[in-house]
Amino acid sequence: MALRAPDVRVAAITVVAGNVEVQQATRNALYTAELCRANVPVYSGAGKPLLRTYENATWFHGRDGLGDHDYPAPKRSAEKLHAADAIIETIEANPGLVVVTLGPLTNLALALSKTPGIATKVSRCVVMGGAPCCEGNVTPAAEYNIWVDPEAARIVMRSGLPVELIGWHLCRGEAVLSGDDIEHVEAFNTKLAHFAVECLLPALSAGP
Repeated sequence: MALRAPDVRVAAITVVAGNVEVQQATRNALYTAELCRANVPVYSGAGKPLLRTYENATWFHGRDGLGDHDYPAPKRSAEKLHAADAIIETIEANPGLVVVTLGPLTNLALALSKTPGIATKVSRCVVMGGAPCCEGNVTPAAEYNIWVDPEAARIVMRSGLPVELIGWHLCRGEAVLSGDDIEHVEAFNTKLAHFAVECLLPALSAGP
């Protein structure tokens, strides 16, 4: 959505091991950007949590992280710079940047550990993570993005970044596409519209 919004400029996409391993996640990011006709740089980053064993979540988004529809390989490759370094450079080049995290916080924690001062140059840091007032999606108490690398989450939360936490409870119920919503999107009958629905089907069927 951000890549297609006319009033949003995506400065960079950084990728971390999360629902799927980092190589597949990077491929997914490149393919999605390509489908959106966005020439945004994509940077691959951490392949595992800071201290813990990596645990994927293919049960939620499919083996490839996009619903197992055998999408073709993207035409371009990720940039050479590590995602953590790309975060540092992008924030320093864009004071007031909004950071949005959709996966584990490993890359951001690495960037903050290397250059703590970037925390003061971010206007908002919107984190999809946590389960403050409902059961989690990976244990009764935990949401996946925080659970898989809690040490990284601790670094980010204590860094001074202006964090806005969007918990798992806000990703359920009315936030989930309804049957009518899906029909409306599919009615556009474009490759992008079909992708927006079909890549999420495993998650839609995984539970409320």
